[in-house]
Amino acid sequence: MSKADYVYSVLLDEIRTARIPGGTALRAGEVARRLGVSVTPVREALRRLEKDRLISYEAHHGATVVDLGDEALAEYYGLRAVVEGLGARLAAARITSEELASLRDLHAAMAGDAAHGRLDRLAAQSSRFHLRIVDIGGPAFLGAHARSVRENFPVPPEASLWLDETQVKAQLDAHESILAALESGDADAAERVMIDHVRRAGEHRKHH
Repeated sequence: MSKADYVYSVLLDEIRTARIPGGTALRAGEVARRLGVSVTPVREALRRLEKDRLISYEAHHGATVVDLGDEALAEYYGLRAVVEGLGARLAAARITSEELASLRDLHAAMAGDAAHGRLDRLAAQSSRFHLRIVDIGGPAFLGAHARSVRENFPVPPEASLWLDETQVKAQLDAHESILAALESGDADAAERVMIDHVRRAGEHRKHH
């Protein structure tokens, strides 16, 4: 891994997880000192982050982490709802019994963690659940689209609705309904429930 790749991967992770919040100024010299590299790879990494639209340059201000507001939040969850909803619709027509069994295993693991109060595990498992469905429905390129959408938008771990005990049952029930629709091959229901499920997550984020 080159030094620029290293700096890029560290900053990308810090921005995606909101450890560096939107609106933060990124000074190349400070980043270089913190990560123990020269300024050159930092500048290269910052250019790549600008291409990713995660930072912006302004005259006299230098690089600033893009602060994504409510409109971007609505766009993110709207796009996820469309892509993941389509993934569920397509998956209903082509899912195999093995794929369904593996999704049910993942769902059972989530229900077990929820029952034992291990809520911190649920967000990553839910992401796997969603992406696995999209991969089943759209293995050619829909799965790649779903991943790039999720990676474009930082979700601070503490903002996950899976950490909200009042939300967990409803979310698991939605996953159960999606599984039932996939099992019965009901494309309309699979898409409808997935879209509603993703939009609810967006509503939760907006108010927290």
